[in-house]
Amino acid sequence: MTPTRSRLAVVCLALAGFSNPANAQVWSELGPAPTNDFGTPTGRVSAIVASPTNTNRYLVAGADGGVWRTTDGGASWTPLTDALPTTAIGALALDPTNENIIYAGSGEANFANHSRYGLGVYKSTDGGSTWSVLAQSQFSGRCFSRIIVHPTTPTTLYAAVTRAGGFPSLAAAKGHPGASGAVGVFRSTDSGVTWTQLAGGLPALDATDLVINPTTPSTLFAAIGYPFGSTSNGIYKSTNSGTTWTKLAGGLPTGSIGRIGLAIAPSNTSRLYTIVTNPAAADGSGASTLGTYRTDNAGTSWSLLSLSNFQSSYGWYFTTITVKPTNADEVYFAALDAYRSTNAGASFSLVSPQHPDIHAAAWDASGRLLLGDDGGVHRTANNGATWTPMNNGLGTVQLYAGLSTHPTDANIMYAGLQDNGTCKRTGPNKLWESLLGGDGGWTQLDQSSPNIVFGESQGTGSLSRSTDGGINWTFAGNGLSGRNCFEPPYLIDPAASTRMIYGTERVWVTNNRGDSWAPLSPDLTAGGNAAIRALAIAPSNSNFVYAATNDSRVLSSTNGGSTFALRLSDAAGWPRVTRELTVHPTNPQIVYLAGATFGTPHVRRSTNGGVSWSILDGDLPNSPVNVIAVDPRGVSPILYAGADGGVYRSIDNGQSWRHYGQSLPNACVVDIRFELSRARLVIATQGRGAWSIPALCPSDFNADGFVNGDDFDAFLAAFELGDAAADFNGDGFVNGDDFDTFVASFEAGC
Repeated sequence: MTPTRSRLAVVCLALAGFSNPANAQVWSELGPAPTNDFGTPTGRVSAIVASPTNTNRYLVAGADGGVWRTTDGGASWTPLTDALPTTAIGALALDPTNENIIYAGSGEANFANHSRYGLGVYKSTDGGSTWSVLAQSQFSGRCFSRIIVHPTTPTTLYAAVTRAGGFPSLAAAKGHPGASGAVGVFRSTDSGVTWTQLAGGLPALDATDLVINPTTPSTLFAAIGYPFGSTSNGIYKSTNSGTTWTKLAGGLPTGSIGRIGLAIAPSNTSRLYTIVTNPAAADGSGASTLGTYRTDNAGTSWSLLSLSNFQSSYGWYFTTITVKPTNADEVYFAALDAYRSTNAGASFSLVSPQHPDIHAAAWDASGRLLLGDDGGVHRTANNGATWTPMNNGLGTVQLYAGLSTHPTDANIMYAGLQDNGTCKRTGPNKLWESLLGGDGGWTQLDQSSPNIVFGESQGTGSLSRSTDGGINWTFAGNGLSGRNCFEPPYLIDPAASTRMIYGTERVWVTNNRGDSWAPLSPDLTAGGNAAIRALAIAPSNSNFVYAATNDSRVLSSTNGGSTFALRLSDAAGWPRVTRELTVHPTNPQIVYLAGATFGTPHVRRSTNGGVSWSILDGDLPNSPVNVIAVDPRGVSPILYAGADGGVYRSIDNGQSWRHYGQSLPNACVVDIRFELSRARLVIATQGRGAWSIPALCPSDFNADGFVNGDDFDAFLAAFELGDAAADFNGDGFVNGDDFDTFVASFEAGC
């Protein structure tokens, strides 16, 4: 029966105007910001700048969380760049003549798999309230390790640029077409609008650090530190504002070296300190500290310091040095931990904050030291004797795929965090409870017995089980071995919760919740170092299992995972654990595959168990899609794609896609959980924590949570006025096709 249209509804809507109900939904931030672990950590901070005059004003950059500002000394924070093209940030700089002018270089230059590519330079002239995007076409696909503003001619800027990192090389670039573009040192003379690559003896390799002499700014020092090693790596000096460069020797290492860090003493500009790292192997190993050095004559000669290997094998990841502005003899070297010397490097003492892996340093206007690390921002007022965390409300957490939600309590969820363990949300706030340490990965919650939960840390077999909601834990990885994707995927069988599967290079099975494991499948990879990065079990028939490997394979099984058939060999993507495979809730042969690289299919669907595939990219932008979720309530399934720039929705089988909801930062979305019983989406982002939003039925046109005659009235009113809200099929036109599509959806009840 066709409902009678309400003329009152027509009049009211005509007066009030229309909005697309889907776009009118607003995302809610869930945290963590921070967790309750030691030092109350949040996500990794890659850069810090402090006001030279205001002791309470700082700016920090989340590695993939955007730029944030505090005006109360870190008691609270405000995100400034959520709407800009990317939240991946590598460098910050203030104009020394006007601290309201801020530059942020996008793309984090720390060479990890999660050190994502950038999309240009951001500039603000009002303290961070508004921004412009500069040089996007020139620098997209690469990263910034440093930006420097000339101390007396602030229209002149210098930048150190690197490739996106990862193992294998450039994994964090995700195939961006600009990833192999120019790197090295660049100069702008028009306040960042245009840039010129500097040569004159300077090699076109990754510039991992850059300093300027504050009293003689025509003198610069560049650290060329391609992390995989080069004989051209080294410290280069220019005395003519970057026109020509000379490679420094005089006691520095020769031959092939790796990443380099560099700092100049503000109070004695002839004094510089450096960290030189061994080259990283192709798998990221081997990058130990080659040496720490000091020069007292502006680079003519260098002396070896007492601090030996303090980077373990991760020298490609951190090379942080800072010198106290008023004392050239007081220097801090930081990597895994922080060390202080008061005698110019003759001896050092350990002065670490509460969290390891340190990437950034700054001094505030009162002389306090700020360090940015994998746990956020920490400050000391007593030379490192004690540290104060400043992470309240700083939502820069990098979540991995593997988010779990609770069947009866909408507040409870579990997630794995980059270098911040496995955490649990227990209430309607952003402070999450820390449960397990290390790099938290995939989580699993027994939906029939929700006090049973699983968490992991990096490496094969690092699996733990709790039977009391995360209070106590026991080891659950007995018997597991083999290659891994850093955080191996594992799943609870939806038909039998004591049965689980786990992915290394093969699939493993347990029938006793992890007390013991046995091999189930053969090796699903093509060999080498490859491993399984994604697993999916069909909710309606657990005999159907799908797997994706980090050597681009997709395979399917119809016998619970004992044997697999190779279905695709071109599914390139991020090498760590993902949720790129999603099976339709009621049809085990319909499976969706997300494509997390540029220039490849982003959404693929198979309706025959992976034998053949169709591409559903429609009008999606050419940007990586990391995860797909399926809402089965529509006439055709409603699809959600978690991309590097937010969440997109399609109600027409992928012919057209639209950004879903408002107020979601342009962060990398790595996981989506669709909850049918709550009509809700919960997502995990790499850099901005977890978020949720109502998942509307398309025919709930007035967004009141019900599908009834009011929705028909509202649609018809919009349709008669030709309002864009009635463009139901999203093709850019309001016509009969929209009417037919809406009626079909309405009659289906969704």
